[in-house]
Amino acid sequence: MARNASTNARKQDTREKIELGGLVVKAGLRLEKRAVLLGALVELAERLRNAPEERARLTAIGAKIFDNDRT
Repeated sequence: MARNASTNARKQDTREKIELGGLVVKAGLRLEKRAVLLGALVELAERLRNAPEERARLTAIGAKIFDNDRT
Protein backbone atom coordinates (compact mmCIF):
# COMPACT_ATOMS: atom_id res chain seq x y z
CA MET A 1 0.00 0.00 0.00
CA ALA A 2 2.77 2.45 0.94
CA ARG A 3 4.66 1.54 -2.23
CA ASN A 4 1.62 2.37 -4.36
CA ALA A 5 1.18 5.71 -2.62
CA SER A 6 4.85 6.47 -3.16
CA THR A 7 4.61 5.57 -6.85
CA ASN A 8 1.52 7.74 -7.28
CA ALA A 9 3.22 10.66 -5.52
CA ARG A 10 6.24 10.29 -7.79
CA LYS A 11 4.04 10.18 -10.89
CA GLN A 12 2.15 13.27 -9.76
CA ASP A 13 5.41 15.10 -9.06
CA THR A 14 6.76 14.16 -12.49
CA ARG A 15 3.58 15.31 -14.21
CA GLU A 16 3.68 18.64 -12.37
CA LYS A 17 7.30 19.22 -13.42
CA ILE A 18 6.50 18.41 -17.03
CA GLU A 19 3.57 20.85 -16.98
CA LEU A 20 5.75 23.58 -15.47
CA GLY A 21 8.39 22.97 -18.13
CA GLY A 22 5.67 23.29 -20.75
CA LEU A 23 4.84 26.73 -19.37
CA VAL A 24 8.45 27.81 -19.82
CA VAL A 25 8.29 26.67 -23.45
CA LYS A 26 4.89 28.32 -23.98
CA ALA A 27 6.29 31.60 -22.67
CA GLY A 28 9.05 31.47 -25.29
CA LEU A 29 11.81 30.93 -22.76
CA ARG A 30 13.02 27.50 -23.89
CA LEU A 31 16.49 28.76 -24.82
CA GLU A 32 17.12 30.82 -21.68
CA LYS A 33 19.71 29.62 -19.21
CA ARG A 34 18.41 27.96 -16.07
CA ALA A 35 19.95 30.68 -13.90
CA VAL A 36 17.99 33.34 -15.78
CA LEU A 37 14.75 31.40 -15.37
CA LEU A 38 15.33 30.78 -11.69
CA GLY A 39 16.23 34.42 -11.08
CA ALA A 40 13.10 35.55 -12.89
CA LEU A 41 10.93 33.18 -10.87
CA VAL A 42 12.47 34.27 -7.57
CA GLU A 43 11.87 37.91 -8.49
CA LEU A 44 8.31 37.09 -9.53
CA ALA A 45 7.65 35.33 -6.21
CA GLU A 46 8.82 38.46 -4.38
CA ARG A 47 6.62 40.71 -6.53
CA LEU A 48 3.59 38.53 -5.90
CA ARG A 49 4.20 38.70 -2.15
CA ASN A 50 4.69 42.47 -2.14
CA ALA A 51 2.20 43.59 -4.80
CA PRO A 52 -1.02 41.54 -4.79
CA GLU A 53 -2.39 43.50 -7.74
CA GLU A 54 0.42 42.04 -9.83
CA ARG A 55 -1.13 38.57 -9.45
CA ALA A 56 -4.39 39.77 -11.04
CA ARG A 57 -2.54 41.46 -13.90
CA LEU A 58 -0.43 38.40 -14.66
CA THR A 59 -3.39 36.05 -14.31
CA ALA A 60 -5.24 38.05 -16.96
CA ILE A 61 -2.28 37.81 -19.33
CA GLY A 62 -1.95 34.06 -18.84
CA ALA A 63 -5.68 33.42 -19.12
CA LYS A 64 -5.79 35.32 -22.41
CA ILE A 65 -2.99 33.15 -23.82
CA PHE A 66 -4.70 29.94 -22.71
CA ASP A 67 -7.99 31.17 -24.17
CA ASN A 68 -6.27 31.90 -27.49
CA ASP A 69 -5.02 28.30 -27.55
CA ARG A 70 -8.57 26.98 -27.32
CA THR A 71 -9.81 28.88 -30.37
